[in-house]
Amino acid sequence: MITGYLKEGQSRKMKKIINDPGQVVSDMLAGMEAVNPEICYDKENEVIYRRKKTEKVGIVSGGGSGHEPAHAGYVGMGMLDAAVAGNVFASPDPARILNGIEHADSGRGVLLVIKNYSGDIMNFEMAADLAADMDIPVKSVIVRDDVAVKESTYSTGRRGIAGTIFVHKIAGAKAENGGTLEEVAELAQKTADNVRSFGVSLSSCILPGVGTPGFVIGEGQMELGMGIHGEPGIEQTSMKSAAEIAEIMVEKITADLDYSGREAAVIVNGLGGTPFMELYILAGEIDKRIRAKHITPVKYLVGNYMTSLEMAGASMSMLRLDEEMKQYLVSPCNTMAWKEG
Repeated sequence: MITGYLKEGQSRKMKKIINDPGQVVSDMLAGMEAVNPEICYDKENEVIYRRKKTEKVGIVSGGGSGHEPAHAGYVGMGMLDAAVAGNVFASPDPARILNGIEHADSGRGVLLVIKNYSGDIMNFEMAADLAADMDIPVKSVIVRDDVAVKESTYSTGRRGIAGTIFVHKIAGAKAENGGTLEEVAELAQKTADNVRSFGVSLSSCILPGVGTPGFVIGEGQMELGMGIHGEPGIEQTSMKSAAEIAEIMVEKITADLDYSGREAAVIVNGLGGTPFMELYILAGEIDKRIRAKHITPVKYLVGNYMTSLEMAGASMSMLRLDEEMKQYLVSPCNTMAWKEG
């Protein structure tokens, strides 16, 4: 059924195409399995994993649901071997993560790619300890790409957002091509060290079962640097043009890392409620500005790669490339959300 919710103070209903609000994660993952013969769904543990296990280093990621296609959409050849889903905007527990590790392990060890949130770090590290007790070698890489957050803002530092997708891709390709656990972890860390992101939000989002926005962005306003769970940004300001937004994004990112004279890959990421028309307008404005800074874009990804339910807005992630990262960036992969080669 289509379930409608009433926003306080309005007669307009907030509608979501769901069944039971308490089962949205399970129903979503079951639907993914139904339409993709390459993956399996472990219903008991809310894990999506590759149907065909190969003898290589396993790659596991995950986190709260509501950011689709992250993370289950990246399970497949050349990227993740398993993705562990928590409830909406909530980290999965260690038992689920351990199950994901077991699904991904083929005897050569497992790399965990973790977004930098305290709940994710705690639960993934606990799962890694449990895996070690089972003689499964595990290494972890924590992604902290959001330049809107100073390293000292939270106890864990910068948040991990859409730049994480580059780590999935490059680490996954290295593993697919026979890299050892140490080699895959080293390249994943290098990728994480060379990616920066910045986002803007135009509206709130509504959690299934709640029915009202968790926060409000005023009429004619936008939030600079808001997190993908609605964490505060750095400033709420009047609505800007695509050119002005691109200017802010590029300046924030390049002020944090020197890309001049380098090749780069760019994700122009929708947060769930932004039309592709607007994303491509923004991408064109970003392209002008990074080329003016003597940065050569060798690959663009434009679309919804890490969302925040139906939030309107966008983020930009830019990866500074070397030849090794460039090689694995364009290596073949076959997942629901990214197909290459």
